[in-house]
Amino acid sequence: MRRHDFEPGRLIVGLVMLGGGLAYLLNAAGRWHFPAYALVPALVGGLCLGGAVPGIAYLVGRRRGRRGIGR
Repeated sequence: MRRHDFEPGRLIVGLVMLGGGLAYLLNAAGRWHFPAYALVPALVGGLCLGGAVPGIAYLVGRRRGRRGIGR
């Protein structure tokens, strides 16, 4: 199998969506009650974080490569 690059943004977005789906599932089962309007900002915030992480990872990797760390 071919190796692929680690993409932390996709990991965060996946975990946020999984958590949102789990919250709705627990609410539907009656095990956990939360106001539905509270979950939407949490999901939007998680998506924004998932969008910002690749940019931050790029900047850190670029700076790390320029200094020659790890050689």
